[in-house]
Amino acid sequence: MRLTSVRRTPRQNLTGFDPKAFAASSGSPAKDPWARAEAWRYTGPFTRWNRFKGSFPGLGIATVAFAVYCGYEYLFLNEDHHGDGHGDGHH
Repeated sequence: MRLTSVRRTPRQNLTGFDPKAFAASSGSPAKDPWARAEAWRYTGPFTRWNRFKGSFPGLGIATVAFAVYCGYEYLFLNEDHHGDGHGDGHH
């Protein structure tokens, strides 16, 4: 058995309000009165990059310090831990 789709006519809007027509008629404002008041939020120290940069303070220094410590541990603290009383049959 094959299912068929039923095609219906679109419902009539009871209120008569068409949101698409409303959005098309509004257009863009000729002059935004708040544009000057909002411009400072996206310039100078408040640019997107500066806001992102300040969200992780100390991450760069911590990453370098951790990498140096890992290198130091690998090169100078590499001890053989097989002779510390576990017995010969382990590991």
